[in-house]
Amino acid sequence: QVQLVESGGGLVQPGGSLRLSCAASGSISDIYAMAWYRQAPGKKRDLVATITNIETTQYADSVKGRFTISRDNAGDTMYLQMNNLRPENTSLYYCDAEAETVLSGRYYHNEYWGQGTQVAVSS
Repeated sequence: QVQLVESGGGLVQPGGSLRLSCAASGSISDIYAMAWYRQAPGKKRDLVATITNIETTQYADSVKGRFTISRDNAGDTMYLQMNNLRPENTSLYYCDAEAETVLSGRYYHNEYWGQGTQVAVSS
């Protein structure tokens, strides 16, 4: 199993910045890719940004140039630097990971989700 714990959310004024973190732990053999999603009340969950284990990144058009996704050298902590935040960025932000785990010598490939961290942008 893999546990994903997000942190760094909060209340910020329009134009402000936040840095989200997602720490992965568990019987991890490899993390192929990680991503940030967000979901506002009454709306579907949308992809914000992704990063692979070879550092390939992709972003939703609405956040390009303002958000930056990254991972630490160990590859088990992911970040989302969010600059010039707008009220429409208010959402619950979720961490997602596609990972390989090992248990009793057997390998498993699954997708895992965190519990989310709330971001609110308001004056």
